[in-house]
Amino acid sequence: MKTVLITGCSSGYGLETARHFLAQGWNVVATMRQPQPALLPASPGLRILALDVTQPDSIALALEAAGPIDALVNNAGIGLFGAFEATPMATVREVFETNTFGVMAMCQAAIPRFRQRGAGVIVNVTSSATLAPFPLVAAYTASKTAVQGFTASLRHELQAFGVRVKLVAPGYGPSTQFTANGQQRMQGLIPDAYAPFAQEVFSSLGQPAAVTTASDVAQAIWQAANDVSERLHFPAGADAVALAAQR
Repeated sequence: MKTVLITGCSSGYGLETARHFLAQGWNVVATMRQPQPALLPASPGLRILALDVTQPDSIALALEAAGPIDALVNNAGIGLFGAFEATPMATVREVFETNTFGVMAMCQAAIPRFRQRGAGVIVNVTSSATLAPFPLVAAYTASKTAVQGFTASLRHELQAFGVRVKLVAPGYGPSTQFTANGQQRMQGLIPDAYAPFAQEVFSSLGQPAAVTTASDVAQAIWQAANDVSERLHFPAGADAVALAAQR
């Protein structure tokens, strides 16, 4: 029976992905900053561990507690919506610490284990913001685009060791807590000068032609984790699939 470690399982895509892998018969190590056992059904194949991907000691402890794993899913991330002009660089760095450096740190900690076994798969979750530019998410897009380039390069490094590396790009998911989780971080990021433009953007989000569900992302991550071809990119959700086709 295979084991997957998933980061960011307290809500949204990570939580649904943990449920999906459990339903498929995998052992699941579901991690989150503050463990909440009630979020997932009790199962002998489930362990819930504390993990903050921005803290090296937390990463080391979680991987040690997890034991051997067959797949690592780097899903943990934080959102940011606002005019870049008004975004403090401290906030930009905070986004990169989780979305970019957290992914890199998890990979760096897990790679030796996979390399020594000559097997394993890393699935990094980015965003459809890497597929097409979108306004008022410049810093967030930059953090996810960095992961895309990192993952594409890492894939070549690890092929010779039998370790697969994949990218999943979810589309726009209104059912997630992207905005709610970052409200404090986003305070004051829409100055008056940007208000009319921001309102137009918000209005367009209110009537999307297609959206992405947590189930879409969980299934794409599952597909990526089990894919043995050289395919790298896996768009998740009808809107992301359409954007990927356009590219």
